[in-house]
This record gives sequence, structure tokens and C-alpha cells, in this order.
Amino acid sequence: MTADATRGALPGSIDDTGRLLAGQGYVADRALSTVVFLALRMGRPLLLEGEAGVGKTEVAKALAAALGRRLIRLQCYEGLDLSAAVYEWNHAAQMIAIRLAEAAGESDKGAIAADIFSDRYLLRRPLLEALEPHTEGPPVLLVDELDRTDEAFEAFLLEVLSDHQVTIPELGTIKAAAPPIVLLTSNRTREIHDALKRRCLYHWVDYPDAAREMEILRARLPNAPARLSAEVVAFVQALRKEDLFKVPGVAETLDWASALVELNAVSLDPGLVGDTLGVLLKYQDDIARTDAPRIERLIEEARQASRAAE
Repeated sequence: MTADATRGALPGSIDDTGRLLAGQGYVADRALSTVVFLALRMGRPLLLEGEAGVGKTEVAKALAAALGRRLIRLQCYEGLDLSAAVYEWNHAAQMIAIRLAEAAGESDKGAIAADIFSDRYLLRRPLLEALEPHTEGPPVLLVDELDRTDEAFEAFLLEVLSDHQVTIPELGTIKAAAPPIVLLTSNRTREIHDALKRRCLYHWVDYPDAAREMEILRARLPNAPARLSAEVVAFVQALRKEDLFKVPGVAETLDWASALVELNAVSLDPGLVGDTLGVLLKYQDDIARTDAPRIERLIEEARQASRAAE
């Protein structure tokens, strides 16, 4: 690894980026390492789309930890507004200040207004906080599940992403001295507007193939028995080809493997799989559809696949 890929500095190459993420237990393929490297070097926001549970959020967490930067997360939801995302005024403290000023005989309304709309009464929310200077360097700003918000909020984000600034009517424009590292994620429950996409680099995070999922499992659960890990990965890979409402992501693979390790399993058997399906599948219709004959078939396919991979 090059000298500038040390903690706190940006990676100097695509390979350095992959190693940087791997150091935090995140196994990235070449394409993802490339787009993360370019986003860091070009200072562009990175939009990661993909199904839930494929590891989009973990990219930001791993990057922040590897670079020694603060992670600032804005979890999006329906109805998210500026007071929750950017700032709001501490109204209770402002009311107390007004009453104290009046009790002290202060009659200059302009002076009172200037005081109560000053920085000390400002409550910073994630987007504004990400624009503030930080001693360890610009933070990693994660705007998670952007597709849960509406187009009005997307339109506001354009100012933040394009100019790295927000405008507060009472205070003016606040601009970042050094732009944050911005990652946005979407589960694609709706399309993100083109105007926002154009300001970002883009990458689709897909389900991993068997080899990479095995790498992920080994990195995150090194204590899992080798045979169990191979069968778990092969079983999940086969299960994703079934007709399910929601196929399991990498997060569910890791949870299921952890649960099986807790149960002292060394390999899969139909009873154990049936008892723990609720860790892997999150919809009752999918669990009911995965009946005993299907479980037995999938286990046999998993064992054949794991033997072939040896």
C-alpha cells in the first residue's frame, strides 16, 4: 500500500481503496472499489443503489472508520423536512432570552432579534453539521435511503451537493471550507430525480456471487466452521433463485451464519434450517413457501455446490 493510503489520507489507487475497505471487513469487488476511489479523488458524491441488505450503508461505515473520519448519518424517511435534516432554532431558549431581555428593560427589538437568531441558538442537524470544520478532516456524510423522501427534499439537496452550502435566512449562507465525503443510498422504491443523479457518481450494488459472499462471510465470521460457511453461502445462493417476495441479502446471510454458529452447527440439516428460516427470510409467505421438500432440495444443491468449489 502506498504511503498516502495510511489512516486519515485518501487512497492512492483502486487497489489501495479495496484494501482500505477490506481492512474494515468490507469485501468490495473491483467495480465498487473503482467508483469509491473516483468519488474520493474527484470530490463527487456517490449514489449507491441496490436491494436492501446488499451492503450499501456499510460502505460509508467502513470508509469513515478506515479514514479516521467522523460518520454523520442522515436516515431518510417519508416527511423528512429541513428542521430534521439541516437545522432548527432552539425556540424554548429563544423565548427565555426574550423574556429576560424584556425584564431587563431592553426595548431595542432589532438587538433582541439579532441575539436570538445568533449561532448559539442554532440546533445543527446532519446536513449542516457535515459542513462544519472537523479536526480529523471532512466527515463522511451518509444520506441513507434517499428514496424514502420526496422530490422537494431532493431539490433542496442540490444546493448541498453542488455548492457544499446551505442557506439559513436569518444567518445567511454557510459554506463548507472543505467539502464532506458524501455517500447516498437508495433501495430504489422510487426513481431518484435526474438532476440529483447528474451530480453524483453512480454504482449499482448487486448481490455478490458465491466466491465474494464466501470472502465476506470469512471476513466477518472467521470463527464459523469451514463446512458450515460453504454450505450457508451455497444455500443462500440457491435460495435467491427461488420465487420469493424478498430474497435474502448479505446482511441476512451473516445473521443466519451467526445464528447457526450460536447453535453449534457444523453443517446444514433440514430441521435446523426449518427452525431458523426466520433469521434468513422476513416474510411469512416466503417462509411458508420454503417447505420441508424445498429445504431438502436446497440443502442437497448447496452440498453439491460446496463440494464442487473445493
